[in-house]
Amino acid sequence: MSWQGQVLRVNLTAGTCEAEPLNTKWAQEYLGERGLATKYLWENMDPKADSMSPENVLIFATGPLTGTMASTSGRYVVVTKGPLTGAIACSNSGGKFGAELKYAGYDLLLIEGRSEEPVYLLIQDERVTLEPADEIWGTTVWNTEEWIRSKHSNPQLKVATIGVAGEQGVRYAAVINDLHRAAGRSGVGAVMGSKNLKAVATRGTRGVAVKDPVRFMEAVNHAKKILVDSSGRAALTKYGTNEMLTTQQAFGGLPTRNFQEVQFEGADNIDAAAMLKVAEDGHRNLVTNRACFGCTIACGRIAHIREDHFTIVNRKEYWHASGGLEYETAFAVGSAVGVDDIDACTFAGYLTNEHGLDPISFGVTLAAAMELYEMGVITKEDTDGVELTFGNAEALTIMVEKTGKHEGFGQVLGMGSKRMCEKYGHPELSMSVKGQEFAGYDSRALQGMGLGYATGNRGACHLKHDTFAEDYDDQTGTGKAEPCKKSQDRQAAVDSTGVCMFVDWETKDFAAQIDAACEGNWDAGRLIQTGERIWNLERMFNLAAGFTAADDTLPDRLLKDPCPSGTAKGRVNELDKMLPEYYSLRGWTEDGRPTSETLERLGLA
Repeated sequence: MSWQGQVLRVNLTAGTCEAEPLNTKWAQEYLGERGLATKYLWENMDPKADSMSPENVLIFATGPLTGTMASTSGRYVVVTKGPLTGAIACSNSGGKFGAELKYAGYDLLLIEGRSEEPVYLLIQDERVTLEPADEIWGTTVWNTEEWIRSKHSNPQLKVATIGVAGEQGVRYAAVINDLHRAAGRSGVGAVMGSKNLKAVATRGTRGVAVKDPVRFMEAVNHAKKILVDSSGRAALTKYGTNEMLTTQQAFGGLPTRNFQEVQFEGADNIDAAAMLKVAEDGHRNLVTNRACFGCTIACGRIAHIREDHFTIVNRKEYWHASGGLEYETAFAVGSAVGVDDIDACTFAGYLTNEHGLDPISFGVTLAAAMELYEMGVITKEDTDGVELTFGNAEALTIMVEKTGKHEGFGQVLGMGSKRMCEKYGHPELSMSVKGQEFAGYDSRALQGMGLGYATGNRGACHLKHDTFAEDYDDQTGTGKAEPCKKSQDRQAAVDSTGVCMFVDWETKDFAAQIDAACEGNWDAGRLIQTGERIWNLERMFNLAAGFTAADDTLPDRLLKDPCPSGTAKGRVNELDKMLPEYYSLRGWTEDGRPTSETLERLGLA
């Protein structure tokens, strides 16, 4: 129950689409979504395979709660070997696509091989076909979604697609669904492009059954009541995630001008309050908030840009409301590059959605390029005549479009900061781990965040662990290893359920809903152990791909350059103190490998 019991295996080389039974043993061990997809990836490809080769496998996976009455039950993940890092990639998205894939009858979509010609995958319950995509190859995400719905005269189709960035192999290309929801990180869109797969469109009518409907609704209603009463939920509903920009600015953890600083003098111009502010002419950046499937939080933003702003003069296609600034976008195209123009930042966010780019990796890569420019390492000859200085809003808007279209200097930015900085002889300027750029938290101020960045299985990531409470309470590295490890395990489990991480629930609240929906006895302890199993399997994939403990590190800027201001002024990240303790708590050797005892305990031996 709750699992649909089917996997759709698509071999693009052979042009075949075949349903097969879900491995129920794996579902009991890995639950769904992130966990189950990781297991299928591990069993279906060699981790040493090139991420952009036909041998790489691309997986779309739902969770057992996806498409149910549980709050925020619209999540799905894209799992593959990421071209940005060469490590395992797990990118999570909301919107409505995940529930529609589940309603079509599939827990998981496994795509292998490579099509000779561009195609898109059309799923309508059991009717699955590969359709020619020649007419939409080379077009934007927004155009593709509209074209597919019109082509099939079906406005109910939910579409996940890539833009030109994915087609051309931009290392951090995203998969976009519902126009502005993204499986955004690690380059999952580039893998999709390497397979000549433009989009997946799905419409399902089967619904989802649960094991015990009465008990399930009791657990669901209890969990929804928690959200109704939650102050955290209320803040997300009113302000969205961009409220975090104000918090990090005050704390001194807001990365500014490629992490050279931790507070931004223009923060007030691009934060959540600025989005809500009504100007003298009556314009307000924020139009409304928006919810994903089944969501009772509605943290999504819909924003509008002034029609007379330089970024969109004579660009009528942008004279409408679309996805507004989330915190990570506001930081990446705002403080990280020194831009405090809210219209320019919002427009840049539009373009990352339209062209299918991860705004975090794009912004942090552009920030590194700006530092290289101001150092004189690159010049206007390199940057297509654009003055790539910090704070240049017009340069921001030009470069995001060049990167999305894979043109000019945008091709260099599309390499990601690690490859780009190596190209110009300054690898130390890449603010990344394993090649993936940092999110909007400086790890000199947030020590546990730095440990999570360093040990992240998909590279630097703020979404796979939670040490905020400990980091705000104590700016040293003391006592951070245990909450980092525990929250990584918990988040791996949450990412496997099919619901959003923004729900303010305890582990037992997740377990109650899972237990009522699924076969097997699920309690909080079992969920946490499932998460630990998932984390260790991801680690095994990376080790098999060639990663070592030497990759669990941070840039020298964070390890050696003292924090310039804020609550952690004068501090560096104390990774050398935290990492050995973390390895010990994980049951790993000193060189970061799970011991035989750990593997046996988790059923991975």
